[in-house]
Amino acid sequence: MAPPVPERETITLPPDGRPADAQPAWRQDFPIDWPQDQYVERRDFVKFLTLTSLAFVAGQLWIAGQSLMRRRRPPPGAQRIASRDEIAVGASLVLEYPAAHDSCILVRVSDGEFVAFGQKCTHLSCAVIPKPAEGIFHCPCHEGSFDLRSGRVLAGPPPRPLPRVVLQIIGNDIYAVGIETRTI
Repeated sequence: MAPPVPERETITLPPDGRPADAQPAWRQDFPIDWPQDQYVERRDFVKFLTLTSLAFVAGQLWIAGQSLMRRRRPPPGAQRIASRDEIAVGASLVLEYPAAHDSCILVRVSDGEFVAFGQKCTHLSCAVIPKPAEGIFHCPCHEGSFDLRSGRVLAGPPPRPLPRVVLQIIGNDIYAVGIETRTI
């Protein structure tokens, strides 16, 4: 009976095809069994899939927990932004509301009309730039644009309108009193 012929994938051949005794000394000192090195056992593959799946589940639980905490956050309080006289018609003012790193922008549209929106584009969070003469907020990253008065999407890839900062004018002072998030 003839000895069994090993499969090609299980035979270790040097890359240059010469016999083992004709290989350089470094290759004899550090032999790498390429077919065996590439072989992955089923148990190792299942272990990898299990750990990867657990990582995805942990990530989803983290996102759900963050969303739940965000919903339970108390509504923001009133914050004085500026005096009506400090902002000229067509000018804008960047403010932080409701928290220290939440950038918003206030624009004086006309003599008695002020609007304020979150400054982050709803596409990839680039800063939007007000262009009162054109009646838009412009996102320079992907050429998105939003209506200056309503914050709704006019063009580009943004999926949602800008979050509106609810304003209240008391005497000569402008106050931010809340955030209105819309989906349409």
